[in-house]
Amino acid sequence: MKLQATLAALCAAFCLNASAQAPIVIKFSHVVAIDTPKGQAAERFKQLAEKGTNGRVKVELYPNSQLYKDKEELEALQLGAVQMLAPSLAKFGPLGVKEFEAFDLPFIFPSKTALYNVTEGEIGKGLLKKLEGKGITGLAFWDNGFKVMSANKPLRAPADFKGLKMRIQSSKVLDAQMRALGANPQVLAFSEVYQALQTGVVDGTENPPSNMYTQKMHEVQKHVTVSNHGYLGYAVIVNKKFWDGLPPDIRSALDKAMKEATTFEKAIAQRDNDLALEAIKKTGKTAIYTLSVKEQAEWRRLLLPVQKDMEGRIGKDLISAINKEAAK
Repeated sequence: MKLQATLAALCAAFCLNASAQAPIVIKFSHVVAIDTPKGQAAERFKQLAEKGTNGRVKVELYPNSQLYKDKEELEALQLGAVQMLAPSLAKFGPLGVKEFEAFDLPFIFPSKTALYNVTEGEIGKGLLKKLEGKGITGLAFWDNGFKVMSANKPLRAPADFKGLKMRIQSSKVLDAQMRALGANPQVLAFSEVYQALQTGVVDGTENPPSNMYTQKMHEVQKHVTVSNHGYLGYAVIVNKKFWDGLPPDIRSALDKAMKEATTFEKAIAQRDNDLALEAIKKTGKTAIYTLSVKEQAEWRRLLLPVQKDMEGRIGKDLISAINKEAAK
C-alpha cells in the first residue's frame, strides 16, 4: 500500500509538472491566403507571441478557411473551438452588433488617415467594447484597404451594374449599396467566390486587390474598376473567457505582440494592394480602369444616400461621429 501511494504521488507530481510545462495553444483561424496582409500579420503575431512568452504560448495558424468558413468561424470562437480570429468587420452585423456595419458604408472614409482617426480613437475602442456582450474580446483593428469592383464587362458608370449578380459579404449595408447601383446582391462565403465567378453563379464582386489576386479571381474576371468606393478591414478578436483566464503576464506579452503585429500589418497593407493591382495588370487577362474624378463623383452622388438609409440600423449619432472624425 505504501509503495502504491508513493507511485501515485510521483505520478501526480509528474503529470502536474508536465501540465505546467505544456504550452498554451491559441488556434488562430482566418479565411484568406497566407500572403495577404492579414495572413502575413497573423504569421508575425505567431512569431512575436511565441518569442515574447518564451514558448509558453503556441499559436497554430489555419488560413484559407481550413477550419471554418465565413458564417461558421464566429460561432466556433464563441464555443471555444478556436481562440482567435480576424474576421472582416461586416461579420459583426449578423452577430447582432450592427454598429460595425458603419465600416461598410460607401465613401465614408476619404483616406487612410481618416480611417485611423476612427479605428485608433475613442470610436474604435467603443466598438470593440460592444463585442464583450457576445463573449468576445476585441484586441485590434487590422487594415486591408479600399475596394475595387470587378466583372466581365466594364464598370465605369452606375448604369453598368444594372442586372448584374454581385457577390457581397452578409451585410445589409453592402446589400443596399449594390441595389443602389442597380445590381442584384448575392451573399457568398469568401471561399466560394472564385468558383461562383468561374461558373457564372455571380457576375462580379468587390474586394481589395490583394484579396482578388491571392484568390486568383482576376483569372475569371475580365474587368477591374479602381473605384475606392468602400473599405475592408478586420478586427482581431479572442474568446473572452479564454482571454480573461490567461495569466496576467501572458496576456501582457500577447498584447505587446498584437500591437507590434498591428503596426506591421498597417505598413504592408497598402503596399500589398498596390503590388497586387500591378500583378493583375501584368497578366494581361484583366483590363484595369481607374475612375476619373468626375466618374467617382457620380458614384458618390448615387451611393451617399445609403448612409442616410442606414441611420436607423447603424445609428445616426455613430455615422455622424465617424464623418466628423473622418473630416479632421
